[in-house]
Amino acid sequence: MQLDLGSLKSVRNFVDEFKKNYSSLDVLLNNAGIMLVPYRTTKEGFESQVGINHLGHFALTGLIYNLIAKTPRARVVNVSSTGHRMGKMDFDNYIYKNGKGYTRFGAYGRSKLSNLLFTYELDRRFKTANIDAISVAAHPGISNTNLIRQWYLKVFKPIFFLTTQSAYMGALPSMRAATDPDVEGSDYYGPRGKGERRGHPIRVESNGASHNKEDAKKLWELSEKLTGVSFPI
Repeated sequence: MQLDLGSLKSVRNFVDEFKKNYSSLDVLLNNAGIMLVPYRTTKEGFESQVGINHLGHFALTGLIYNLIAKTPRARVVNVSSTGHRMGKMDFDNYIYKNGKGYTRFGAYGRSKLSNLLFTYELDRRFKTANIDAISVAAHPGISNTNLIRQWYLKVFKPIFFLTTQSAYMGALPSMRAATDPDVEGSDYYGPRGKGERRGHPIRVESNGASHNKEDAKKLWELSEKLTGVSFPI
């Protein structure tokens, strides 16, 4: 089914169509994203990396939440990045309105940090509401996908390929987070190799900023305000 995370109207249409055809949802894998693009905005005027990578997924998860909540042992998997470590939250200028303060790396890092703040806050809310579901995260390491066509790594392609893994391997952390019966809420999976760049998936640790509960609550409230989507938890 067609889904454009850069348009909240498209997100709503997708959820409406999904609910006409399905009454449960075992796994919601929020994987779509963009990386290091020039400044541009979504249909609603959000900076595109923050808008697509986080706000679009937040809205999608909230709108389809009732199916997740009534599906036993359901999972939400949010795909982040080691790039979350360069992210900084600024709730007064979260969406880089009119390009204020925008940098490609800064916006990407913020979007990936947002993925983790959202993951951990959602899992806390699942637990508080006694919902039989978990929220977890994963990252693909440095994988050879079409994301590299967006930026200057194309210039360094030969060197780049020496440090990356295939898209197949990059998908394994997400697949483990989505299917491993031993996964627990708020787990985070990534490649086991040096710097978490490549290798088979293991549990990894995100940085301290991603576990800031106050920032997670602020992000949740701001995300609800910006998207107009509220969770019943």
